[in-house]
This record gives sequence, structure tokens and C-alpha cells, in this order.
Amino acid sequence: MAERILLAVSTFPDAEVARRISNQLVSERFAACANIFASVESIYRWQEKIETSQEWLCQIKSRQSQFPAIEQAIREVHSYEVPEIVALQITAGSSDYLQWLSGEVPEN
Repeated sequence: MAERILLAVSTFPDAEVARRISNQLVSERFAACANIFASVESIYRWQEKIETSQEWLCQIKSRQSQFPAIEQAIREVHSYEVPEIVALQITAGSSDYLQWLSGEVPEN
């Protein structure tokens, strides 16, 4: 596979926003699939205080070339000042699944 496949990860304050961005990314073919995990607890330091919050975690499967579009789409709807938007390169996986994923997301 010539282009790298990635798993982008972001958290959202509620299910509605997580679903909206996931649907948008898949409909616009920026992502092949998005998984939403209900209510994860996040503990982090923000403005010199330890914070705890309930968030919704999204895993977004796509091509590396689509990461800028994914990041922009998330930033446009996200309420956080500094949203979590990270990506991990997928180095191995089921060849059938990766072929399907590549077919669902066009190359840039």
C-alpha cells in the first residue's frame, strides 16, 4: 500500500458533537470509519489545575493525506480551546480491511 493509513483520535464533550463530526467525516469521504466510545473519563492538567471530565472518544480511520481535512473539520465544530487531535500510523492490519479503507477514502 503506497499511502500510509492512520488512526486519528479526538475527544468530544458530548455524544451529539461526536456523532455529528463522525458522520461529516465519513460522508465527505475524509474517513472510512469512525468509532465512538461512550463516556470516557479524562484527567489532565489545564491552566495549572488538575481537571477531570467525562468525554466521548472517537477513533477515525483514514489516509494520512486526509489528516489536514480531518483536523480542520474537528476544529470547526469543537468547543474546546485546545481539542485533542492526534494520529497514529497503522503499520499493520488485515489486508482486506486496509484495502476496503483505501477504497472508501480517495487519495489527495
